[in-house]
Amino acid sequence: MQLPRPVGREAASKKYDILSALMAFALARDKIVQRQVLRVMALITTRYNWQRDELSMGQGEIARLWSVDERTVKREMAKLRASGWLVLKRQGARGRVSTYGLDLARMLADTRPAWPNIGEDFITRLTPEEGRGAAPSNVVPLRAPPSPVADGTIWFAAQARLHSEEPALYGAWFHPLAEVGAEAGCLTLAAPTRFHATYVEQNLMERLRAAVRAVDPAIARVMIVS
Repeated sequence: MQLPRPVGREAASKKYDILSALMAFALARDKIVQRQVLRVMALITTRYNWQRDELSMGQGEIARLWSVDERTVKREMAKLRASGWLVLKRQGARGRVSTYGLDLARMLADTRPAWPNIGEDFITRLTPEEGRGAAPSNVVPLRAPPSPVADGTIWFAAQARLHSEEPALYGAWFHPLAEVGAEAGCLTLAAPTRFHATYVEQNLMERLRAAVRAVDPAIARVMIVS
């Protein structure tokens, strides 16, 4: 789904549509997802620049907004990156916070099952004309595996190795993982879902650990959270 930025004469209604989709999606899910989506909506409504697609906010500021500690912020932001909703545009450095973008098309695709709870008019409004009434197809279009996003972390270097070894496998299972932190010889990664985390742990952990240790031998353990 190609989604134009919500700017111009209809910007306000487009923004409300996106927030409505998030709200309906959250209300149809469990408390954990509800809290996560509420946090995303708080970031959008307080700090997100719709026109420039930029969210620049320090972890301390986010912690105050969410009423949590900074460790929770770091973990939750990593999960949002793993889900594809949050996209790192510029890595933070000394005296400068990280800048993120939002994949609004991904948000709408993920929340689509909840659209009927809002109404048929909402579905019609958010469905491109060329997609209405089209016959269903079981053909999945092929997409080139995504490349790692350079951010200067241990995980980026390991991702680059995994991508060069087997791009399709990387795109399906390793690219969605996001680094939470590396402390005391343990690299912690966030997966978008519990199933994703379990699959990687049970089937791909040796390959993952080898790639990480190849770029940083000091890492003795890799842990995946969801």
